[in-house]
Amino acid sequence: MPQLALTEAVFYILLSLQKPLHGYGIIQNVGELSHGRVKLAAGTLYGALNSLVEKGWIDALPENPESRKKEYVITQNGLAVLKEELARLSELVDNGKRILGGN
Repeated sequence: MPQLALTEAVFYILLSLQKPLHGYGIIQNVGELSHGRVKLAAGTLYGALNSLVEKGWIDALPENPESRKKEYVITQNGLAVLKEELARLSELVDNGKRILGGN
């Protein structure tokens, strides 16, 4: 069953979680990957993280007693979703280039 398109924010969050990161690290990484175009507010991020945990696309790692920062990492299911989205986006770009010309 085809899934709905991911928002840019969710795409970049999943992309960022190839290694464990805490919220602030995710915000920074998303900003870097998008060249500052996608700016995540803390409330938006944590709402998205909770939703992604519920969907089984990311896991919250056990908390480190030495740190208050909760870390997250992508699951195999989340990786599959991310790869599907990348294929969908590639098809869009390929069709756009084929029809409109250009590289």
